[in-house]
Amino acid sequence: MSSSTLFTPLTFAHGPAMKNRLMLAPLTNTQSHADGRMSDEEFKWLTMRAEGGFGLTMTCAAHIQRTGQGFPGQMGCWSDDHIEGLTRLAAAIKAQGSVAVVQLHHAGMRSPAELIGEAPVCPSDNEEFEARALTGAEVEQLVEDFIAGAIRVEIAGFDGVEIHGAHGYVLAQFLSPEVNQRTDQWGGSAENRARIVVDILKGVRARCGADFQLGLRLSPERFGLDTGEIRDLAQRLMTEGLIDYLDMSLWDVRKAPMDEAFAGQSLISLFTGLDRGAARLGVAGKVMSPADAEWCLEQGCDFVLIGRGAILHHDWPKLAAADPAFRPIALPVTREHLHREGLSDRFVTYMQAWKGFVAEEMAEA
Repeated sequence: MSSSTLFTPLTFAHGPAMKNRLMLAPLTNTQSHADGRMSDEEFKWLTMRAEGGFGLTMTCAAHIQRTGQGFPGQMGCWSDDHIEGLTRLAAAIKAQGSVAVVQLHHAGMRSPAELIGEAPVCPSDNEEFEARALTGAEVEQLVEDFIAGAIRVEIAGFDGVEIHGAHGYVLAQFLSPEVNQRTDQWGGSAENRARIVVDILKGVRARCGADFQLGLRLSPERFGLDTGEIRDLAQRLMTEGLIDYLDMSLWDVRKAPMDEAFAGQSLISLFTGLDRGAARLGVAGKVMSPADAEWCLEQGCDFVLIGRGAILHHDWPKLAAADPAFRPIALPVTREHLHREGLSDRFVTYMQAWKGFVAEEMAEA
Protein backbone atom coordinates (compact mmCIF):
# COMPACT_ATOMS: atom_id res chain seq x y z
CA MET A 1 0.00 0.00 0.00
CA SER A 2 1.50 3.33 -1.02
CA SER A 3 1.41 6.36 1.21
CA SER A 4 -1.02 7.95 -1.24
CA THR A 5 -3.75 5.68 0.18
CA LEU A 6 -3.70 7.88 3.27
CA PHE A 7 -4.67 10.77 1.07
CA THR A 8 -7.73 9.36 -0.64
CA PRO A 9 -11.15 10.70 0.40
CA LEU A 10 -13.42 8.81 2.81
CA THR A 11 -17.19 9.13 2.65
CA PHE A 12 -19.68 8.54 5.47
CA ALA A 13 -23.34 7.59 5.61
CA HIS A 14 -24.10 11.09 6.93
CA GLY A 15 -22.25 14.36 6.61
CA PRO A 16 -19.26 15.45 4.55
CA ALA A 17 -16.42 13.26 3.37
CA MET A 18 -12.90 13.51 4.76
CA LYS A 19 -10.36 14.63 2.14
CA ASN A 20 -7.92 12.06 3.55
CA ARG A 21 -7.84 9.25 6.12
CA LEU A 22 -6.32 11.34 8.93
CA MET A 23 -8.32 12.54 11.95
CA LEU A 24 -6.97 14.77 14.67
CA ALA A 25 -7.40 12.79 17.88
CA PRO A 26 -9.38 14.50 20.66
CA LEU A 27 -6.66 15.79 22.96
CA THR A 28 -6.93 17.26 26.45
CA ASN A 29 -5.13 20.61 26.53
CA THR A 30 -6.55 22.68 29.46
CA GLN A 31 -6.69 25.85 27.34
CA SER A 32 -10.36 26.87 27.56
CA HIS A 33 -11.70 29.51 29.93
CA ALA A 34 -12.76 28.39 33.42
CA ASP A 35 -16.45 28.55 32.42
CA GLY A 36 -15.88 26.36 29.36
CA ARG A 37 -15.94 29.14 26.79
CA MET A 38 -13.59 29.09 23.81
CA SER A 39 -10.24 30.79 24.36
CA ASP A 40 -7.98 32.27 21.70
CA GLU A 41 -5.39 29.64 22.67
CA GLU A 42 -7.81 26.78 22.06
CA PHE A 43 -8.91 28.36 18.79
CA LYS A 44 -5.29 28.72 17.60
CA TRP A 45 -4.34 25.15 18.54
CA LEU A 46 -7.26 23.58 16.65
CA THR A 47 -7.31 25.82 13.59
CA MET A 48 -3.57 25.26 13.07
CA ARG A 49 -4.30 21.51 12.80
CA ALA A 50 -7.05 22.15 10.26
CA GLU A 51 -4.62 24.30 8.29
CA GLY A 52 -2.06 21.51 8.64
CA GLY A 53 -4.14 19.18 6.53
CA PHE A 54 -6.19 16.94 8.80
CA GLY A 55 -9.24 15.52 7.03
CA LEU A 56 -11.22 15.82 10.26
CA THR A 57 -10.38 18.16 13.13
CA MET A 58 -11.84 17.03 16.45
CA THR A 59 -11.90 19.12 19.61
CA CYS A 60 -10.83 17.93 23.03
CA ALA A 61 -13.50 16.33 25.18
CA ALA A 62 -16.19 18.96 25.81
CA HIS A 63 -18.31 18.37 28.92
CA ILE A 64 -22.07 18.35 28.58
CA GLN A 65 -22.87 19.12 32.24
CA ARG A 66 -21.10 21.63 34.44
CA THR A 67 -20.58 18.89 37.03
CA GLY A 68 -19.20 16.51 34.41
CA GLN A 69 -15.97 18.46 34.06
CA GLY A 70 -12.91 16.22 34.15
CA PHE A 71 -10.00 18.66 34.18
CA PRO A 72 -9.23 22.39 34.47
CA GLY A 73 -9.55 24.49 31.35
CA GLN A 74 -11.93 22.04 29.68
CA MET A 75 -14.07 23.13 26.76
CA GLY A 76 -17.78 23.15 27.51
CA CYS A 77 -20.99 22.68 25.56
CA TRP A 78 -23.41 22.56 28.48
CA SER A 79 -24.61 26.16 28.10
CA ASP A 80 -25.84 28.34 25.27
CA ASP A 81 -23.06 30.72 26.36
CA HIS A 82 -20.65 28.34 24.64
CA ILE A 83 -22.27 28.61 21.21
CA GLU A 84 -20.58 31.87 20.20
CA GLY A 85 -17.05 30.52 20.58
CA LEU A 86 -17.97 27.18 19.05
CA THR A 87 -19.45 28.98 16.02
CA ARG A 88 -16.20 30.86 15.46
CA LEU A 89 -14.23 27.63 15.68
CA ALA A 90 -16.48 25.61 13.37
CA ALA A 91 -16.28 28.21 10.64
CA ALA A 92 -12.50 28.42 10.83
CA ILE A 93 -12.01 24.63 10.70
CA LYS A 94 -14.40 24.19 7.78
CA ALA A 95 -12.75 27.06 5.89
CA GLN A 96 -9.66 24.85 5.67
CA GLY A 97 -11.58 22.00 4.06
CA SER A 98 -11.51 19.94 7.26
CA VAL A 99 -14.56 18.22 8.75
CA ALA A 100 -15.38 19.94 12.08
CA VAL A 101 -16.33 17.72 15.04
CA VAL A 102 -16.79 18.21 18.80
CA GLN A 103 -16.25 15.30 21.18
CA LEU A 104 -18.98 15.18 23.86
CA HIS A 105 -17.93 14.07 27.32
CA HIS A 106 -18.85 13.61 30.96
CA ALA A 107 -16.19 12.45 33.43
CA GLY A 108 -18.57 10.76 35.88
CA MET A 109 -16.70 9.53 38.95
CA ARG A 110 -13.48 10.97 37.52
CA SER A 111 -14.72 14.56 37.96
CA PRO A 112 -12.53 16.04 40.72
CA ALA A 113 -14.72 17.18 43.62
CA GLU A 114 -12.51 20.23 44.16
CA LEU A 115 -13.12 21.24 40.54
CA ILE A 116 -16.89 20.76 40.38
CA GLY A 117 -17.63 21.77 43.98
CA GLU A 118 -19.53 18.63 44.92
CA ALA A 119 -19.22 14.86 44.97
CA PRO A 120 -18.83 13.30 41.51
CA VAL A 121 -21.46 10.93 40.14
CA CYS A 122 -21.22 7.38 38.87
CA PRO A 123 -23.61 4.60 37.79
CA SER A 124 -23.16 3.17 41.32
CA ASP A 125 -21.74 4.41 44.61
CA ASN A 126 -17.95 4.22 44.30
CA GLU A 127 -15.83 4.35 47.43
CA GLU A 128 -12.50 4.75 45.63
CA PHE A 129 -13.61 7.96 43.90
CA GLU A 130 -16.02 9.02 46.66
CA ALA A 131 -18.72 9.16 44.02
CA ARG A 132 -22.45 8.78 44.51
CA ALA A 133 -24.83 6.79 42.34
CA LEU A 134 -26.98 8.62 39.81
CA THR A 135 -30.71 8.39 40.38
CA GLY A 136 -32.88 7.10 37.55
CA ALA A 137 -34.04 10.64 36.80
CA GLU A 138 -30.42 11.80 36.70
CA VAL A 139 -29.53 9.09 34.19
CA GLU A 140 -32.38 10.27 31.99
CA GLN A 141 -31.13 13.85 32.36
CA LEU A 142 -27.62 12.73 31.44
CA VAL A 143 -28.95 11.27 28.19
CA GLU A 144 -30.84 14.48 27.50
CA ASP A 145 -27.79 16.65 28.17
CA PHE A 146 -25.62 14.67 25.74
CA ILE A 147 -28.31 15.22 23.12
CA ALA A 148 -28.62 18.91 24.04
CA GLY A 149 -24.86 19.28 23.69
CA ALA A 150 -25.05 17.82 20.19
CA ILE A 151 -27.84 20.23 19.28
CA ARG A 152 -25.73 23.19 20.44
CA VAL A 153 -22.80 21.91 18.42
CA GLU A 154 -25.01 21.63 15.34
CA ILE A 155 -26.35 25.16 15.88
CA ALA A 156 -22.73 26.35 16.02
CA GLY A 157 -22.13 24.93 12.55
CA PHE A 158 -20.12 21.80 13.26
CA ASP A 159 -20.46 18.82 10.94
CA GLY A 160 -20.94 16.35 13.75
CA VAL A 161 -20.08 15.04 17.20
CA GLU A 162 -18.24 12.09 18.64
CA ILE A 163 -19.67 10.60 21.83
CA HIS A 164 -16.88 9.79 24.32
CA GLY A 165 -17.58 6.30 25.60
CA ALA A 166 -13.96 5.43 26.42
CA HIS A 167 -11.16 5.85 28.97
CA GLY A 168 -13.17 5.15 32.09
CA TYR A 169 -15.40 8.23 31.88
CA VAL A 170 -19.11 8.11 32.62
CA LEU A 171 -20.32 6.10 29.63
CA ALA A 172 -17.48 3.60 30.03
CA GLN A 173 -18.44 3.42 33.71
CA PHE A 174 -21.92 2.31 32.66
CA LEU A 175 -20.43 -0.25 30.24
CA SER A 176 -18.16 -1.71 32.92
CA PRO A 177 -19.48 -4.82 34.72
CA GLU A 178 -17.13 -3.95 37.60
CA VAL A 179 -18.10 -0.30 38.07
CA ASN A 180 -21.80 -0.54 37.17
CA GLN A 181 -23.61 -2.38 39.95
CA ARG A 182 -27.08 -1.05 39.14
CA THR A 183 -30.08 -3.38 39.22
CA ASP A 184 -32.42 -1.25 37.09
CA GLN A 185 -32.66 -0.92 33.30
CA TRP A 186 -29.15 0.60 33.13
CA GLY A 187 -27.40 -2.23 34.97
CA GLY A 188 -26.98 -5.99 35.05
CA SER A 189 -26.82 -7.44 31.53
CA ALA A 190 -24.46 -6.15 28.86
CA GLU A 191 -27.49 -4.87 26.96
CA ASN A 192 -28.73 -2.92 29.96
CA ARG A 193 -25.31 -1.43 30.67
CA ALA A 194 -25.06 -0.26 27.05
CA ARG A 195 -28.57 1.20 27.10
CA ILE A 196 -27.43 4.73 27.94
CA VAL A 197 -25.02 4.79 24.99
CA VAL A 198 -27.69 3.50 22.59
CA ASP A 199 -30.26 6.01 23.89
CA ILE A 200 -27.83 8.90 23.42
CA LEU A 201 -26.99 7.83 19.87
CA LYS A 202 -30.64 7.36 18.94
CA GLY A 203 -31.53 10.72 20.48
CA VAL A 204 -28.83 12.62 18.62
CA ARG A 205 -29.77 10.94 15.35
CA ALA A 206 -33.46 11.75 15.84
CA ARG A 207 -33.06 15.36 16.93
CA CYS A 208 -30.19 16.62 14.81
CA GLY A 209 -30.25 17.13 11.07
CA ALA A 210 -30.17 14.37 8.46
CA ASP A 211 -26.60 15.26 7.47
CA PHE A 212 -25.26 15.55 11.02
CA GLN A 213 -22.39 13.12 11.50
CA LEU A 214 -22.28 10.86 14.55
CA GLY A 215 -19.24 8.99 15.85
CA LEU A 216 -18.43 7.05 19.01
CA ARG A 217 -15.16 6.45 20.84
CA LEU A 218 -14.75 3.19 22.76
CA SER A 219 -11.95 1.53 24.73
CA PRO A 220 -11.71 -2.27 24.39
CA GLU A 221 -10.06 -2.98 27.73
CA ARG A 222 -8.91 -1.51 31.09
CA PHE A 223 -11.26 0.50 33.34
CA GLY A 224 -13.15 -2.67 34.26
CA LEU A 225 -14.32 -3.27 30.70
CA ASP A 226 -14.90 -6.69 29.15
CA THR A 227 -13.20 -6.89 25.73
CA GLY A 228 -15.70 -9.38 24.33
CA GLU A 229 -18.62 -7.18 25.38
CA ILE A 230 -17.06 -4.12 23.75
CA ARG A 231 -16.45 -6.05 20.55
CA ASP A 232 -20.09 -7.20 20.52
CA LEU A 233 -21.33 -3.67 21.19
CA ALA A 234 -19.17 -2.31 18.37
CA GLN A 235 -20.64 -4.91 16.03
CA ARG A 236 -24.19 -4.01 17.03
CA LEU A 237 -23.78 -0.25 16.74
CA MET A 238 -22.15 -0.44 13.31
CA THR A 239 -24.55 -2.91 11.72
CA GLU A 240 -27.65 -1.23 13.17
CA GLY A 241 -26.63 2.04 11.54
CA LEU A 242 -26.47 3.97 14.82
CA ILE A 243 -23.06 5.54 14.07
CA ASP A 244 -21.22 6.87 11.06
CA TYR A 245 -17.86 5.88 12.48
CA LEU A 246 -16.33 4.02 15.40
CA ASP A 247 -13.13 5.39 16.94
CA MET A 248 -11.37 2.60 18.84
CA SER A 249 -8.80 3.90 21.32
CA LEU A 250 -6.34 1.01 21.62
CA TRP A 251 -3.47 2.77 23.48
CA ASP A 252 -1.14 0.98 21.06
CA VAL A 253 -2.49 -0.17 17.70
CA ARG A 254 -0.01 -3.07 17.59
CA LYS A 255 -0.73 -4.50 21.05
CA ALA A 256 -2.15 -7.88 21.96
CA PRO A 257 -5.39 -8.12 23.98
CA MET A 258 -5.06 -8.26 27.77
CA ASP A 259 -7.95 -10.74 27.87
CA GLU A 260 -6.54 -14.27 27.64
CA ALA A 261 -9.69 -15.38 25.83
CA PHE A 262 -8.26 -13.65 22.76
CA ALA A 263 -4.70 -14.96 23.08
CA GLY A 264 -2.90 -15.24 19.76
CA GLN A 265 -4.92 -12.43 18.16
CA SER A 266 -4.10 -8.76 17.81
CA LEU A 267 -6.36 -6.25 19.54
CA ILE A 268 -6.91 -4.35 16.29
CA SER A 269 -8.08 -7.52 14.50
CA LEU A 270 -10.95 -7.98 16.96
CA PHE A 271 -12.51 -4.88 15.41
CA THR A 272 -11.27 -4.87 11.81
CA GLY A 273 -12.80 -8.33 11.47
CA LEU A 274 -16.29 -7.11 12.31
CA ASP A 275 -19.10 -6.49 9.84
CA ARG A 276 -19.28 -2.72 9.94
CA GLY A 277 -22.30 -2.15 7.68
CA ALA A 278 -22.15 1.43 6.39
CA ALA A 279 -20.04 2.59 9.33
CA ARG A 280 -16.34 3.45 9.15
CA LEU A 281 -13.71 2.17 11.57
CA GLY A 282 -10.68 4.03 12.86
CA VAL A 283 -8.05 3.43 15.52
CA ALA A 284 -5.83 5.49 17.78
CA GLY A 285 -2.73 4.51 19.73
CA LYS A 286 0.92 5.35 19.07
CA VAL A 287 0.40 6.13 15.39
CA MET A 288 3.41 8.38 14.93
CA SER A 289 4.63 7.99 11.33
CA PRO A 290 3.04 7.62 7.87
CA ALA A 291 4.24 4.01 7.96
CA ASP A 292 2.30 3.45 11.19
CA ALA A 293 -0.82 4.96 9.62
CA GLU A 294 -0.43 2.87 6.46
CA TRP A 295 -0.09 -0.26 8.58
CA CYS A 296 -3.45 0.48 10.24
CA LEU A 297 -5.11 0.78 6.85
CA GLU A 298 -3.47 -2.47 5.74
CA GLN A 299 -5.02 -4.16 8.79
CA GLY A 300 -8.45 -3.11 7.51
CA CYS A 301 -9.10 0.26 9.15
CA ASP A 302 -10.76 3.07 7.21
CA PHE A 303 -8.96 5.94 8.95
CA VAL A 304 -6.46 6.67 11.71
CA LEU A 305 -6.33 9.20 14.53
CA ILE A 306 -3.12 11.10 15.17
CA GLY A 307 -2.50 12.36 18.72
CA ARG A 308 1.06 12.93 19.92
CA GLY A 309 2.30 13.34 16.37
CA ALA A 310 -0.18 16.17 15.89
CA ILE A 311 1.00 17.85 19.08
CA LEU A 312 4.56 17.76 17.77
CA HIS A 313 3.67 18.88 14.22
CA HIS A 314 0.53 20.88 13.44
CA ASP A 315 1.05 19.98 9.76
CA TRP A 316 1.63 16.23 10.24
CA PRO A 317 -0.61 15.37 7.24
CA LYS A 318 1.20 17.77 4.91
CA LEU A 319 4.59 16.50 6.09
CA ALA A 320 3.45 12.90 5.56
CA ALA A 321 2.13 13.68 2.08
CA ALA A 322 5.42 15.32 1.09
CA ASP A 323 7.60 12.52 2.50
CA PRO A 324 6.30 8.98 3.21
CA ALA A 325 9.45 8.39 5.29
CA PHE A 326 8.70 11.35 7.55
CA ARG A 327 9.03 10.78 11.28
CA PRO A 328 8.15 13.30 14.00
CA ILE A 329 10.84 15.18 15.86
CA ALA A 330 12.53 13.07 18.55
CA LEU A 331 11.46 13.45 22.18
CA PRO A 332 11.94 15.30 24.43
CA VAL A 333 11.23 18.59 22.70
CA THR A 334 11.70 22.13 23.92
CA ARG A 335 8.93 24.42 25.09
CA GLU A 336 9.91 26.72 22.22
CA HIS A 337 9.19 23.98 19.69
CA LEU A 338 5.75 23.37 21.18
CA HIS A 339 5.00 27.10 21.23
CA ARG A 340 5.85 27.24 17.52
CA GLU A 341 3.40 24.40 16.98
CA GLY A 342 0.56 26.39 18.52
CA LEU A 343 0.56 25.21 22.14
CA SER A 344 -0.02 27.83 24.82
CA ASP A 345 1.92 27.98 28.09
CA ARG A 346 -0.93 26.12 29.79
CA PHE A 347 -0.87 23.32 27.23
CA VAL A 348 2.92 23.01 27.40
CA THR A 349 2.77 22.84 31.21
CA TYR A 350 0.16 20.08 30.91
CA MET A 351 2.45 18.19 28.53
CA GLN A 352 5.23 18.25 31.13
CA ALA A 353 3.22 15.60 33.00
CA TRP A 354 3.84 13.26 30.05
CA LYS A 355 7.12 11.59 30.96
CA GLY A 356 9.91 12.40 28.55
CA PHE A 357 7.86 14.71 26.33
CA VAL A 358 9.13 18.16 27.28
CA ALA A 359 12.89 18.68 27.77
CA GLU A 360 13.58 19.02 31.52
CA GLU A 361 16.15 21.77 31.10
CA MET A 362 13.42 23.95 29.62
CA ALA A 363 10.82 23.12 32.27
CA GLU A 364 11.29 26.39 34.16
CA ALA A 365 11.91 28.57 31.11
